[in-house]
Amino acid sequence: MTFDGAYIGDLSAWKPLDQKTNCNEMQLTFQLASRRRMLQSMDQTPHILVIDDDREIRDLLARFLEKQSMRVTAVRDGKEARRAWLNGHYQLVVLDLMLPGESGLDLARWLRTQSTIPIVMLTAMGDETDRIIGLELGADDYVPKPFNPRELLARIRAVLRRSGDQTEVSHDPTVRGYRFNDWTLEPARRRLLNPEQVEVALTGGEYDLLLALIERANRVLTRDMLLDLLRGRQAGPFDRAIDVAVSRLRRKLEDDGRNAQLIKTVRGGGYVLAATVERV
Repeated sequence: MTFDGAYIGDLSAWKPLDQKTNCNEMQLTFQLASRRRMLQSMDQTPHILVIDDDREIRDLLARFLEKQSMRVTAVRDGKEARRAWLNGHYQLVVLDLMLPGESGLDLARWLRTQSTIPIVMLTAMGDETDRIIGLELGADDYVPKPFNPRELLARIRAVLRRSGDQTEVSHDPTVRGYRFNDWTLEPARRRLLNPEQVEVALTGGEYDLLLALIERANRVLTRDMLLDLLRGRQAGPFDRAIDVAVSRLRRKLEDDGRNAQLIKTVRGGGYVLAATVERV
């Protein structure tokens, strides 16, 4: 039985069909439902683009990441990567810096002209200069070769969490600045103005920290969350880099560290920007 009514439950619209037609329609319905479920599952599954000229590494990573409920497209050089990029939609790129032909650094530079997609670099143990250049180009993290696949997985998940958290914030391109406690932060010019509208110099790290706090005002951010948001390396349990950065930023904001009222310390929790933020 089927019906052509506009609303389910409209019994007057029901009309009998022959058994063959009914079975065909039921089969089509099941196929469409299955297709929808598959597409929804694909949308929720991170799609990783792996770029490495070592076939053994590509195959190993593809099998390993797929077992962790990720989709993987693996290519061996810049040419294949560009083709795959145009034909797919990805949530993260794993990029070997030592590629034949076009280098990984050149490819990372090209990717940054296309998207803000997260990039995790694979580097040789001694390539410190390349690692620094890669991070400056906008890569989010790196893993030295040889590596444990579980470490790479942990870093991928951390970067994806960071990326997901950033997408929760609505970035309105029409916003010229954020005003809080008479201070103004101008994202387009990456500058901070005090209540007298005099610019206060910030380092890149201080600016990123302040922006992360402003965009999540009145929300407690743990040290781990701040490390992720600031694209920091995974740190040990005694790492105080965030505490030092907050202390410096408080001095810039003239916020007494011993009795801070703007960037407050939450004991056992982290930090919170206790202010009303106005978009201007």
